Amino acid sequence: MNKKKIINDPVFGFLSIPNDLLYDVLQHSYVQRLTRIRQLGLSNFVYPGAMHTRFLHSIGAMHLMQEGIEALRQKGIVISDNESTAAQIAILLHDVGHGPFSHVLEHTLVEGITHEQISLLMMEEINEQLTMHNAQLAIDQRGVLDEAIAIFKDEYPRHFLHQLISSQLDVDRMDYLCRDSFFSGVQEGRVASERLLKMLNVVHDKLVVEYKGIYSVEKFLVARRLMYWQVYLHKTSVAAEQLLIMLLTRAKELANNGVELFCPPALRYFLYQHITQKDFQVGSEALHQYALLDDSDITSSIKAWMSCDDKVLRLLSTAFTNRQLYRGRLLTEPLSDEDKQTLTAHYVHTLDIDPKDAHYFFVEHVLTSNTYSEKDDSIDILYPDGDVKDIGAASEILDLKLLTKKPQKLYLFQFRA
Repeated sequence: MNKKKIINDPVFGFLSIPNDLLYDVLQHSYVQRLTRIRQLGLSNFVYPGAMHTRFLHSIGAMHLMQEGIEALRQKGIVISDNESTAAQIAILLHDVGHGPFSHVLEHTLVEGITHEQISLLMMEEINEQLTMHNAQLAIDQRGVLDEAIAIFKDEYPRHFLHQLISSQLDVDRMDYLCRDSFFSGVQEGRVASERLLKMLNVVHDKLVVEYKGIYSVEKFLVARRLMYWQVYLHKTSVAAEQLLIMLLTRAKELANNGVELFCPPALRYFLYQHITQKDFQVGSEALHQYALLDDSDITSSIKAWMSCDDKVLRLLSTAFTNRQLYRGRLLTEPLSDEDKQTLTAHYVHTLDIDPKDAHYFFVEHVLTSNTYSEKDDSIDILYPDGDVKDIGAASEILDLKLLTKKPQKLYLFQFRA
């Protein structure tokens, strides 16, 4: 069987799967699950075209990794074929642990573990399954998945390979800015990913951008800031997410009290049990059930809950399904106790609910984002004389203080009643 495939991507054109191992990883059920999880979660409530999947993002990032490695090789940076494959596998799997609707599950159904930690467990399980059960895997490729995991964890001796996966100018961000901009229609997110990759170099095992690419870096940082506030942190998208969190929290409360709710087996596993970090291990039932969860489990359950006996869950599920989302209002200061009592009284009277359940119908939430973090690897600019400067010092238009500032917006999200 020929495993060297070509995929037609609407953003970058024809993408290649260059070898058998990458194809086998791509075909794994954990990776294929990403075809059933939307990249932008609930952003389609605002931008109807934003229906692309995490699978599409992952193969796009893998393609940019190919391009980036080839650009570095042309600069004289020696990167072996196994290192190239390992880096591509690492970026292909970087989001494999994401649950349905982005970070919603981390706030409701699982406790004390992040999607990054779950990604690592899934990578280790894929490694174990492919190396132990794939007799056709070439001997010289049996350590490649180990290298991929080491690169992902930044434990591989060549730090710049990890920077290509996770840094302030990595192929992950290059892809999602281009891709999310394309599918949402927000043109401000377009970045010159091809030029950025061509301008990459390595100095003392750290990625740098040659001075000719400084304007592309400036555009990249501005685009990232605009995309966060226009798309990722759009008030309506966040309102939908907060509604979904409250909805699942109520379902979890009912499940804990023994109330029988419709839900597919994978969702039932997390809804009716207290699952924490200690339950997640390579080969564990928790990891297996998590790998079966996707967007359809959540949405089909919510549709069924529109006719459930519990009034709170019924109201929240109906509102979510029919896009009657929380109304968002910018606050200048947190709600006072008096404000909360007023809101509670309003919903008790309007919806005829118990006062102890009123908190499901309003929530305060802080939105925050930063364009650039001094704590992470800096974006360094390489001058023709060999000097290296941080982008904040090199740029004539970007102020480091403004770049690293984390603006915050406090919102009240409340049920429409």
